[in-house]
Amino acid sequence: MPAQTIHRSVWSINPFSFRRRPTRVVPVGNVLVGGSNPIRIQSMTTTPTMDTEATVAQVLRLARAGCEIARITAPTILEAQNLENIKKSLLQKGCEIPLVADIHFRPDAALVAADFVEKVRINPGNFTDGKAFKIREYTEDQYGAELRRIEQKFTPLVLKLKRLKRALRIGTNHGSLSDRIMNRFGDTPLGMVESALEFVRICQKNDFHDIILSMKASNPRVMVEAYRLLASRMAEEDMDYPFHLGVTEAGDGPDGRIKSAAGIGSLLEDGIGDTIRVSLTEEPEAEIPVAQELAERYTKKDFSSTEETLDVSYVDPAGPARRPSRVVKTGPIELGGSAPIRVVSPVVLAPSGAHELLRLLEDRLKKDAPPEIIEIGYQPNPAFPSLYQSFRSTLAPETSRLAFWLSFEEGKLPAQLPPADGYVYRCGDRFEPREIESLNSACGPKGVLVLRSSSVLTLVSMLGLKVLEGRMVVACLDPGSSTQTVHSLRLLAAALRRAGSDVPILLASNGEDPDLAVAIVQGSLICDGIGDAVSVCRGPASRDRLDFAYNLLQACGSRLTKTEFVSCPSCGRTLFDLQSTTERIKSKTGHLKGIKIAIMGCIVNGPGEMADADFGYVGGGPGKINLYVGKNCVEKSIPSEVADEKLVELIRQHGKWVDPLS
Repeated sequence: MPAQTIHRSVWSINPFSFRRRPTRVVPVGNVLVGGSNPIRIQSMTTTPTMDTEATVAQVLRLARAGCEIARITAPTILEAQNLENIKKSLLQKGCEIPLVADIHFRPDAALVAADFVEKVRINPGNFTDGKAFKIREYTEDQYGAELRRIEQKFTPLVLKLKRLKRALRIGTNHGSLSDRIMNRFGDTPLGMVESALEFVRICQKNDFHDIILSMKASNPRVMVEAYRLLASRMAEEDMDYPFHLGVTEAGDGPDGRIKSAAGIGSLLEDGIGDTIRVSLTEEPEAEIPVAQELAERYTKKDFSSTEETLDVSYVDPAGPARRPSRVVKTGPIELGGSAPIRVVSPVVLAPSGAHELLRLLEDRLKKDAPPEIIEIGYQPNPAFPSLYQSFRSTLAPETSRLAFWLSFEEGKLPAQLPPADGYVYRCGDRFEPREIESLNSACGPKGVLVLRSSSVLTLVSMLGLKVLEGRMVVACLDPGSSTQTVHSLRLLAAALRRAGSDVPILLASNGEDPDLAVAIVQGSLICDGIGDAVSVCRGPASRDRLDFAYNLLQACGSRLTKTEFVSCPSCGRTLFDLQSTTERIKSKTGHLKGIKIAIMGCIVNGPGEMADADFGYVGGGPGKINLYVGKNCVEKSIPSEVADEKLVELIRQHGKWVDPLS
């Protein structure tokens, strides 16, 4: 076969191997962002900006935790002026961490803040625009007039930043686009990109280039598509500005970490991203270890090109549809096609295994997130046949809801194959055709054969065996080094398309990989539209592993099996305690399935950045809460003491409430 060639994509130099997107270097104080510099770690303070002592103490804690750039909100001129006191106090304490002023709606505050910080962040959706959405058709002349208005208000800041040698972040948010952008492009990734580029062009007109851009969204798929589209547009216009990555309002706990890893990791896999922030509804110091773990993967590890020699091209996955695949049925479960991405639970069979699995099933079926396909590793010992039979007998009442697979290592097939809904054949970089023929015969007309190899070439060769024509087959690429998995799976999908094969693909994780690495790899592929099932890891089908699998699918927008919470990480604008409020609302609504609830600390970002939530709980003033249905505020200034009950009542009124199971 001819050697693999580099297929240039407008968003990635080569989708089959890792390479950092080339960018210019932007100084943020004493920290260099972009170019060959490490991926920088950022966070944001949650204290009131006017409380100098508390804000300084929090910045010091962030710096000790490893934060390299700290952002502080400056909603008014008063807060912007107090940045001077914060900066002086930090320097007196020997802390030189660069500060970023976070600006919404107030160009005048931005101009003041620029005197005291190393970078100013503006949101192009509201820097010169109000909050009210107005439906209007803009003529070209009217649109041009709007751009001139923006330029008039924005240019003074650009010139001041240029004179003071400060950096600028143009930070677009999915849910806070301007009326002008919304009317022309809608609430879309394209709208996000155009919103940012309007401001970039004004900077370039004034020969100012110390710019960093971000395209944040609470939905990782939207966020990934927006950054890829931005990289594409910037390549077309010969722009090379660094990117700041983040999934905004990711939430807390495992959900927030998985969602951040899926979104941020998907882009870092493509070499996109120069500085990151993990937005958790927790103390800001808790964000730093997560961000460091994500960044370390791309700072210390060497990603080389895949070793396969396949002449294939790759479909641009910016805004991808799910990869077309045939439907195969394994036991009662449909896999592939338009069926949900399935969860495969590898099980190490032990005498108590069936009873433990039964208890797990009883718990998980209440949550609509049970095991679906049980993969049992064959053990070549005399006790296995009776143990396997006992396992199947104990679970016999559940066979209408479960499929059972048996997995075999190459060269370890027994003479007599136990019955199963599917057989998994695992081999290295070669295979034995006679063993595949034996498994094919044992499958019968309704059984599924899962072919699993660490080599794309080997897997494609196995799938091409004539004996398998018409057979229900699933392809699985065994993870070797986790740094190669995303690129190898992309290569597999491209090779299957080239071969005219539409077999479903199972995404398997390395049992030794940490959760964030698995979330990066599988989340990235799911965002690419690749994958019809996920295997959580080798080991027992435990509750936490199933939670992880379903949390990942929910984070990627593939399967909603519980309430999704969009909660901001708090900042100096927040009007209530976000952590305790989020936990309280979760305890009351966490049993609901398939709805999204946004918990936002302030009126500035809340209504916009909870863009696609079903219900919103937003700070409207001290001790006051505004409730939203979609983007519409339906109740204002509710006393916080009764707001939780009012939210439940609102969900009930819209037919989304069910009582929790006892």
